[in-house]
Amino acid sequence: MQKIFVTGISTEVGKTIASAIFTEALQADYWKPVQAGDLDNTDTDIVKSLISNNKSKFHPCSYELKSAMSPHAAAEIDGIRIDRFHINEPETENHLIIEGSGGILVPLNDEDTMFDIIMPDYKVVVVSRNYLGSINHSLLTIQWLLQKGYDVSVIFSGDANPHTENIILHKTGVSLIGRIDEEKEFTKEVVKKYADRFTGILKSL
Repeated sequence: MQKIFVTGISTEVGKTIASAIFTEALQADYWKPVQAGDLDNTDTDIVKSLISNNKSKFHPCSYELKSAMSPHAAAEIDGIRIDRFHINEPETENHLIIEGSGGILVPLNDEDTMFDIIMPDYKVVVVSRNYLGSINHSLLTIQWLLQKGYDVSVIFSGDANPHTENIILHKTGVSLIGRIDEEKEFTKEVVKKYADRFTGILKSL
């Protein structure tokens, strides 16, 4: 069974939409370990609303924090400390999509970062989106993961920029899953379209 950790090169690059597509493609379970902010419409709620299959299960977050900011700061505001040993992967016999919060070095507390909950058996998909600085952010993220021994793939989100994408792929050598275009709206039907497109490559990771 696949365990795929979805991370991004920054915030607001399309991790949740990518996670929904992967969840639908594999009819996988979904888990967001740490939710910071938007507790009335969490990423889990968003993914659930975009899934068409009846097999996927949605596992509760280990931490739900009120403020939309870095988990370590949001936890401090809530008067708690995130303990990464209390972030326990849910038990399932299905594929599992795990959506990170922000990038891989977002702090959970004074010692640990999001990277510390990426288990050795996870495949990591990096969501990259073109903006000024995104090449640097993409290369830093991907190279860090590669140096730590992870199996890494990349998916591009938003309008195409061949100059940016080609250099990222050339310098890292990671496999490309594909592209999620700039859509007017992401509906169940749109997510299903991408899910059908990416099912084969996701199963082969």
